[in-house]
Order: sequence, then structure tokens, then C-alpha cells
Amino acid sequence: MKLIRVENYEEMSSYAARLVEQQILDNSHSVLGLATGSTPLGLYGELIQGVRERNITYRDIQTISLDEYCGLSSDHPNSYRYFMNDKLFRQIDIPLENTHIPDGTAVSVEAECERYEALIDEIGPPDLQILGLGTNGHIGFNEPGTPETSVTHCVKLEESTRTSNARFFKDLDSVPTHAITMGIQSILKSEEILVLASGKKKAPAVKRLLAGTVSEDFPASYLWQHNRVTLIVDKEAYSLAMAEKE
Repeated sequence: MKLIRVENYEEMSSYAARLVEQQILDNSHSVLGLATGSTPLGLYGELIQGVRERNITYRDIQTISLDEYCGLSSDHPNSYRYFMNDKLFRQIDIPLENTHIPDGTAVSVEAECERYEALIDEIGPPDLQILGLGTNGHIGFNEPGTPETSVTHCVKLEESTRTSNARFFKDLDSVPTHAITMGIQSILKSEEILVLASGKKKAPAVKRLLAGTVSEDFPASYLWQHNRVTLIVDKEAYSLAMAEKE
């Protein structure tokens, strides 16, 4: 695992954007695996700027998003389809039909998971997968206890994850209890993986990840099974790992 230390969130976002843009310049038909939540927002802002100022184009890019809440339609303001359309897709030149996200309103969740996993294999797997790092070590919505062999599946969200995401909803009760997520094995299929972690809240998770012990109760640790992972951390997120070294 390659570790990149930066000063702050803005520098993390900028550094990550350069890596994404280099992937696109190297292969204009790249498949990008995308994450949602607050962590990649700065990255997405940089990518939008890249289209406007650096002549980066997404016309031939395909995207595969990590997850979607069960029960939320694509036009629901808190759905991840709405989030990605609003924060990235509609502000760059990517055809919307090239952007793929699980259907949270599918009649059969099991069939939707199977469809999405087949889609990953059909158009991907991602050349570059973007991940955030959950405070409990989740990646995507793969909560502690998720087996390494998991593919796209429906997961019951832990209360810590729902509480963390409640800031995007009117209250905790409004946060869905389940989500469809790419599994650990789905993620590990990616050619390269980029993990972003920023802020003091992520410091314990960063410290545990860098310890290098692979454990089912800390899903991000499975990333040690992949040979092309880059972790970008800012000063606050790295603070506990740094203190231990000192």
C-alpha cells in the first residue's frame, strides 16, 4: 500500500484529481469506480475544474458507483444517483448513460445485485476505484463482518454508519436501514484503488488500516490483499499513526 501524506483536505482532493486525470489521459476509455459521501466532494470539484480549465474530457469514460440506498428513487435528493448527478455528472461532459449506479427501487434486490455485478464484469472492472474510509473501517457499505468473498449485495447498515450519514437527512429516522453495495471481491477486481481519508474522525481508522492486519471486522484491511492501492491522508487523519511512530 502506497501512502501519500498531504497537509489538508484541499491538497488531498487536488492530488487525487491529478491521479484520476492522469488515468483518463492514459486511457480515454477508462472505467472509473466512484464513491459518494462528503470525502470525495473536493475531488469532484477538482474534476469539474479540470473539464473547464484543463481540457479533460469524459465523453468516452464509463463510471461504476459503489452503492445506493435501498428504497430511494433516483430523483430523491438523498439518493446517491441524485448526489452523483448533482455533484459531478451534470457538470462534466460524460453521457449519463455511461454512469452506472445500483437501482435502489428494484422490485427484487437480489436480482438487482446480480445484474450490477454482471455489469461490473461486462464494462469493467474499474481501471481506478475511488474509496472513502469509514470510521468503522467500512469501504462502500461493506460493514464489519463482511466476508472477503462478497460480491454486490444488500447490507443492513450499522448504526454508526447511519448516524454518520444522518447529517445529509432531516433526522436519523430518515436514513435508510439498508443499501446495495459492491462487495469486497467486487472492489478488489479493480486494476488500481485510491483511498481518501481526511480529518481527525478518520484518524483511528487510518491508524488501524496502516497496522496491516487483515481482519473481517475491519473491511478496509482487505485492501492489503491488492497490489496497487494508494492511500492519501491529510495531517489530521494521519495524526494517530504518526504519534505511534514517534
